[in-house]
Amino acid sequence: MTETADPDAITAEVRAVPDAPYPAHWEADVVASDGATAHLRPISTEDADAVVAFHAQLSDRTRYFRYFSPYPQIPERDLKNFVEVDHHDRVALVLWLGREIIAIGRYVRLAESPAAEVAFVVRDDHQGRGLGSILLEHLAAAARECGLTRFVAEVLTENHQMVRVFREAGFEVSRALEGSTLHLEFDVASTSRAREVQLSREQRAEARSVANVLTPRSVAVVGASPDRTKIGHVVLANLLRGGFTGPVYPVHPEARSVRGVRAYPSVTDIPDDVDLAVLAVPPDEVPGVFDACLSKGVRALVVITSGFGEKGPTGLAAQRGLVTDARANGMRVVGPSALGVVNLDAKVSLNASLAPHLPPPGRVGFFCQSGALGIQILAAAAERRLGLSSFVSAGNRADLSGNDLMQYWDTDPDTDVVLLYLETFGNPRKFARVARRLARQKPVVAVKSGRHVAAAPGLAASGQPIDEAAVAAVFDQSGVIRVDSVDELFDAAQLLAHQPLPPGPRVGIVGNSTALGILAADVVLAQGLFLARDPVDLGTSAGAEELHAAVADLLADDQCDSLVVVFVPAVTTDPTDHARALADAVRGAEKPVVSTFLASEGVPEVLTVGDGDAGPQRGSIPSYPSPERAVLALSRAVRYTQWRSRPVGDFVVPEGVDVDAARALVDDIAPAPRTVLSDEQADALLRCVGVVVAPFRRVHSADDAVAAARELGGAAVLKTADRRWRHRTDLRGVHVGLTESSAIASAYDQLVELSGSDEVYVQVQAPPGIPCVIEIRDDPSFGSLVSFGLAGVVGELLGDRAYRATPLSTMDAATLVRAPRAAPLLDGYRGARRADLPALEDLVLRIGVLADAVPEIRSLVLDPVLAADRGAHATGVTVTLGPPPGPRDGGPRRLR
Repeated sequence: MTETADPDAITAEVRAVPDAPYPAHWEADVVASDGATAHLRPISTEDADAVVAFHAQLSDRTRYFRYFSPYPQIPERDLKNFVEVDHHDRVALVLWLGREIIAIGRYVRLAESPAAEVAFVVRDDHQGRGLGSILLEHLAAAARECGLTRFVAEVLTENHQMVRVFREAGFEVSRALEGSTLHLEFDVASTSRAREVQLSREQRAEARSVANVLTPRSVAVVGASPDRTKIGHVVLANLLRGGFTGPVYPVHPEARSVRGVRAYPSVTDIPDDVDLAVLAVPPDEVPGVFDACLSKGVRALVVITSGFGEKGPTGLAAQRGLVTDARANGMRVVGPSALGVVNLDAKVSLNASLAPHLPPPGRVGFFCQSGALGIQILAAAAERRLGLSSFVSAGNRADLSGNDLMQYWDTDPDTDVVLLYLETFGNPRKFARVARRLARQKPVVAVKSGRHVAAAPGLAASGQPIDEAAVAAVFDQSGVIRVDSVDELFDAAQLLAHQPLPPGPRVGIVGNSTALGILAADVVLAQGLFLARDPVDLGTSAGAEELHAAVADLLADDQCDSLVVVFVPAVTTDPTDHARALADAVRGAEKPVVSTFLASEGVPEVLTVGDGDAGPQRGSIPSYPSPERAVLALSRAVRYTQWRSRPVGDFVVPEGVDVDAARALVDDIAPAPRTVLSDEQADALLRCVGVVVAPFRRVHSADDAVAAARELGGAAVLKTADRRWRHRTDLRGVHVGLTESSAIASAYDQLVELSGSDEVYVQVQAPPGIPCVIEIRDDPSFGSLVSFGLAGVVGELLGDRAYRATPLSTMDAATLVRAPRAAPLLDGYRGARRADLPALEDLVLRIGVLADAVPEIRSLVLDPVLAADRGAHATGVTVTLGPPPGPRDGGPRRLR
């Protein structure tokens, strides 16, 4: 080792070197495996002091493992080399916690090679938190972006922790032992296995970050005033009344105690650790309280305080600053303007919220944004006796979002059903991915507000209402059960929380009213379900025993998948006897049963089985105020079961797809805010994914048109170069089936007269088929959606299009081309020749891969695509490029 120089002199010299600009999109907030956050960014020459301090805090063992020598101090030459990088061939990423570096990763390209040597080091007190894996993911993404294909690493054999990081990253690692050193090599391409590992780690880390909020060991309420009218007093009272199992610390600058509990002037004055702090102070005091929480080591904040993002640009800036500082210092934030958080697990009993009334403990998780609505939601759940496992009202959703909660509930053993009241989506593409995985094992029911009105400032990703077609497509694709109101949300939840899922769509109906039975049957058929048999009418005088027998008979029928019980008690009849008989008849049944007891005082919303004192349990029977609501809840459960039983399909890249070539082509074009590609450029882009548009030529005279038609061969199509007229059949912007020279020349003259331009396209006529339209559609929240429909005026007029969000699985492609109402025309309707549906599916998959890989495609229209009996032939394409909208959901892990 060379002799070391004075660190202060070294860093002064290094800081004098101007920074090369680094890719800003490499910066990220990340979540460690323990749920705490950190900030990652490329290194800067201004980091020299922090690098020296970081190195000084490494143990001798860690230094030896990293540098293969004692290396007590960083020599001047090495420090300059560490912090002066070009962010291309030499890249270094640093992880910050507050003002300290806790980990560094770097790669250096090997001379004239697509490979680079990679290494990283984590400070001893932060090892075991998954930081090495995070650095490796981000370094690999940067390397791919810079044209590198391979990493090599040298690791001492006794450095088992580092070897495990490489081995468990999901890459195919080759190893060679060279003395006491392991030589590792692996491709940095993002494989399906690496992506699977990455997403699994993301789920565990984000779930843990939510657990830090919902399962604190201690809570401080900052602003816990003795004044009963203050929100801080309300939160403290609810915590104490709810029986929180850990210590609660009121924080007030003057009070000695609040509600009989000793108070402290500041969070820093509390003698013990504080996991969760609830902030109920004026907005201008929040920064000072945050600093105190930071000094105390608080892991999470629930900000009840309002006056942030919902108040305009100044408030939004303060909100963003709060979240940025919190994430950089390891904390998550619920809010601002949050109602609070609730965990009804008896081991926690946390009510850190403003809600005065809570439902009983249960197995339903609930997320919403609006605080005011949250209070009513909890009150309604309590009235319906719908038991909750946990509840979070996120307010402005500046940090913790519904996506985070779904990650938590995915593996929470105490939650069976998830309810969402959504005003905005946070990261919509991530929502679609996480919801799809969660819904495969637990029902997800959602109300999405703002169908026609944009969210308030500071709450929405864009200032526009989210396209309803996009929302419907993503919910349907993800298996989310969408409802239109809070009442319908609870209707569905009562069934899903207490009854088994229906094994099929056949519904039995039994009751004591012909009119009610017919009404229920009408709704069953209107919802696309089937009657197992004619409704069973027991008559108005039927007793409890007769109801018991009829229900048992239908449940035993193999042709019946679920049961609707409709009952109107006679004036002299006690309906509770019939309710008890029904509960006894369905005890242990494996088919769902819903009921309606009209005008029946004393019959609850859920007919309890088992120990009544414990509240509704699994097997209890939901009772609805009308047959329509009972059947509607049941129909949603049926459709959810059908979705869950459908294969997921495979996420494949079809043969002949070259994503890198497509990306390179778009990068070369360097799109402006909106760039419409020429037909030749669009054709070249499609060829990158194996889609061939029927060959064409541009011509400027009738003679050239005839010559081009002869060159292309076969029948010719002439179309105007002006895109405004290409699909105007009424104006004849396209002439097809031309074989004679005179007909070609005549068509040319007509098109010139129509458009006023002498430029005309001559194209090979594709085989005859049913005209279809495939689009990549720009959605302000979800990014790119792939749509499919049959071409023509009727389809446009009726909006007969189906949508799917990318990435598309093979099952998504198959259902997409069969989803439009006119789709039977493709499948031999009334004896017509069937179109080649597998070819259409393949074409949709290729367009989906292109949309996912090149987010700069803001619009792509294949119109028409002729679906023939053999093949699907694209004949026209229009492509528009622009900046990708909204947050992405690919690449290395990051909080978005």
